[in-house]
Amino acid sequence: MRTNLRFAGITAAAVGLIGATLAAVAGTATAAPAGLYAPSALVLTVSYPGGTTDTAARAVTLSCAPGSTGTHPDPAGACAELRTANGSLDSLLARDPGQVCMRIWSPVTITVDGVWQGARTSWKHTFANSCEMNDTVGRSSLLSF
Repeated sequence: MRTNLRFAGITAAAVGLIGATLAAVAGTATAAPAGLYAPSALVLTVSYPGGTTDTAARAVTLSCAPGSTGTHPDPAGACAELRTANGSLDSLLARDPGQVCMRIWSPVTITVDGVWQGARTSWKHTFANSCEMNDTVGRSSLLSF
């Protein structure tokens, strides 16, 4: 009888220890480990549609997490601008009232594809010509590449 009680006590202690260990592991499994971040990696292209092919004339890459890197000419400024705009690329388009552009249809398209703060994003805007594009995105660090 004494052996059975001792065995029951050891078993209860072992079950308690295993339960406490599992609870500790479960508690740490739900907490996000330090150093994790939502990925932000984009490819920006400029193309001149209307010909036989719509190939990119220029393309740059931009990664904003964990640091600002890529082939974009100003990755730090572009990432800061994206964060300020909360990823809304349309809000970065602004007209310069002093710029005069000719009314010539020679379209230029800017596309942005990739991931912004962990969510898939795709944006495309076509301008009437290069002058209109420069007028509209001239003050944007992100779109001036």
